[in-house]
Amino acid sequence: MGWDEIERSWNELRGEIKRQWSKLTDEDVELIKGKYAELLGLLQERYGHAKEQAEREINDWARRLKAYSAAELTDFAMTSQV
Repeated sequence: MGWDEIERSWNELRGEIKRQWSKLTDEDVELIKGKYAELLGLLQERYGHAKEQAEREINDWARRLKAYSAAELTDFAMTSQV
């Protein structure tokens, strides 16, 4: 899932975001509004991460979302063919 898509789907991803980064409050998630730089800054602040570590976490999370989305689409296509 690309960052543009994450930004557009931010409200739908709130639960995933909170599961991934439990130290982020609902207010934090609302403030971020899908902005990469905002998420990066808050991860550094809340978790004490260096910028590089926070970037790795965000990018790993985004890759997992992409893989999950691809698997979900594959499952949907398979069940639609039956």
